[in-house]
Amino acid sequence: MGIIGNLDDPRLPYDYANREKGTVPPDEKRARFQWASEVAYKNVHRIVTRGYDTTELVEQGYGVCDIIFIDFQARIPLEEELKMLNYCMIMALEDGLSSPANMARIVAGSKTILTQAAGASILAFGHAFGAYDAFGKMLNKGLALVEDGKTMAEAAKIIAKENIGQPHLGVSELMLKDPAAGRMIARVEKLGLAEKYIPFMKEVIKAVQELSDEPVDIDMLGAMGSAMFDIGFSPEATWAILAVTRAFAAGCHFMEEMECEPPVRLGEQLTPRELYVGPEDKPVPSLKERDTTVHSGQFATPEDWKKGFDAKQKVRGTGWAIVEDIADPRKMQ
Repeated sequence: MGIIGNLDDPRLPYDYANREKGTVPPDEKRARFQWASEVAYKNVHRIVTRGYDTTELVEQGYGVCDIIFIDFQARIPLEEELKMLNYCMIMALEDGLSSPANMARIVAGSKTILTQAAGASILAFGHAFGAYDAFGKMLNKGLALVEDGKTMAEAAKIIAKENIGQPHLGVSELMLKDPAAGRMIARVEKLGLAEKYIPFMKEVIKAVQELSDEPVDIDMLGAMGSAMFDIGFSPEATWAILAVTRAFAAGCHFMEEMECEPPVRLGEQLTPRELYVGPEDKPVPSLKERDTTVHSGQFATPEDWKKGFDAKQKVRGTGWAIVEDIADPRKMQ
């Protein structure tokens, strides 16, 4: 076998052609990879999370919500905090035929297993549906302004102006007829847990209402997110806890779909012509006709490129109409 490419270059730190083959002893000079966790450990006698034996926790009467606090915050919660987390998880668990349940049902149609469907339901959570991460970072930015000397009202106006109309704002028209979000805020305050996020969120609501032409108020994202933050959970932890909580009910939707609907086979589902809104049917040109019937996607001048770009944005399914804001990771908190 001849030398491939530059693998015989004398500057390489090894002789490629004469490398050892098969299993070779580990390099003792290099540290081997090893997971190390501050969260938990397990041996043949016990499972320990944040220093607490989980069997002893259960035997003492602690529950699931207690363990969530211990895992995510390394502390045993107050009774009031426990009640609030339980409240949030109950409200998050079932949401009808929303995206997580629908995704679980679609996966069920493939005749798969429940854990795959529950996992698919979690994929529904992003920066619009259940946008706890983006919502939390937004509030943290506002509270940083307060720490720098702004009043809560001033900081809230800045946040409202920057984020109005965004799906992660937490203030919208969604809950105008449903008192659930308002009741959740009232429960946090009744339990004496409204520290800084709930008060700041109230100022954001006022600021958004001043800017909006339509009636708006706090929605479930705004209420549940600020409640979770005020009992000590980070935006990322809130995202994880509530998405997995929703997966419990998604499992129920999966089972109902399996019980009531037949599985869907590859090639079975058809798309009626009346649901197609693309170009009209046309004959396929021969390869010889290609040069006379097609056009290049490249452009010679900036003006032509702009016209071509505008035309591309009108063709759905190409991605050219999607505007993505890429955050600078150096500036992310």
